[in-house]
Amino acid sequence: MPPKSLANVSLTAGANSTGLFLGMSERDLPLASDGTAADLVIRFVIPCLYLLIIAVGLLGNIVLVKVFVTDSSLRSVPNIFISNLAAGDVLLLLTCVPVDASRYFFDEWVFGKVGCKLIPVIQLTSVGVSVFTLTALSADRYRAIVNPMDIQTSEAVKWTCVKAVVIWIVSMLLAVPEAVFSEVTLIDNPGNGSFTACIPYPQMDELHPKIHSVLIFLVYFLIPLAIISVYYYHIAKTLIKSVHNLPGECNEHTKKQMETRKRLAKIVLVFVGCFVFCWFPNHILYMYRSFNYKEIDPSLGHMIVTLVARVLSFCNSCVNPFALYLLSESFRRHFNSQLCCGRKSYGGRSTSCLLSSSAVRMTSLKSHAKNMVTNSALLNGHSVKQEIAL
Repeated sequence: MPPKSLANVSLTAGANSTGLFLGMSERDLPLASDGTAADLVIRFVIPCLYLLIIAVGLLGNIVLVKVFVTDSSLRSVPNIFISNLAAGDVLLLLTCVPVDASRYFFDEWVFGKVGCKLIPVIQLTSVGVSVFTLTALSADRYRAIVNPMDIQTSEAVKWTCVKAVVIWIVSMLLAVPEAVFSEVTLIDNPGNGSFTACIPYPQMDELHPKIHSVLIFLVYFLIPLAIISVYYYHIAKTLIKSVHNLPGECNEHTKKQMETRKRLAKIVLVFVGCFVFCWFPNHILYMYRSFNYKEIDPSLGHMIVTLVARVLSFCNSCVNPFALYLLSESFRRHFNSQLCCGRKSYGGRSTSCLLSSSAVRMTSLKSHAKNMVTNSALLNGHSVKQEIAL
């Protein structure tokens, strides 16, 4: 049943907000004199934008996961984490965006009591998987660059898979309170009748939204970002020192290894930067709304800020595959081959070419230098494989 009026659209969406993913509300949408322009934006433009986000995000993330799963040469520690990140983004795109878009078409909460309990848990789980995986990726880059002599055994990939599973379990456990407090409530709307809505906390409790927004900001943004910053501070110090302390006899190979580590660290840093840029406005807006729970802001500026914050948070689930596409030549080749009906032979030839060219360069070194390079590659934890992978 479509909403009876634009006022109902705004009020319904505001009431049907689930935690961090706030809906629009009366305080966000200034009504035009006839409502025509605003109706067009809300009922057509915004849902179409959400549909575009879903399509682009699913395409990029599904192809990314397929590339890493089907090609055994790409099954490295960082790539497993990146695949986990993509899986979390797919979950967010399949739950958060469609549920948010539905608020512009229906007067009431249409997913029932079970949906009101389950959907917020799924949504917050996807956010947790994203931020905790980025933290794990930063830790992995820290170990690879700051402690390059740590030997990574053949069990490294299996342990990384275990860590990815643990990230999902922790994310789901942290999201359980969403199911405890979310409830379907009857909202009275003078002039347009009453309707049901899913709210993330007791309607009359003003303290709960404040606590909720602060905890969400700390657990899913500030604390992980602080940990990531510490890791990258030490990574930067190590890279700066390495420029002045390169070994003389094995200088060329060491430079090559350092460039590989720098490239991998750069990719992760870009992922983190995109996350901060896309999610910071939504976190700030959520805290502002939670600490001004009873106040109404009908200004056009507040409406625009709210829409931009929501779209940015959803866009974060689209950008990682394309950032990797731009930064990694090897992944770009595999990505293109998957889009072109999965020409596996092309990817195989490119990998073989990399391996053969590497072998030619290795055989041209002196005997004692060759042994030193081989040992260095082993101690650096399958760094050659990571270079081929990314």
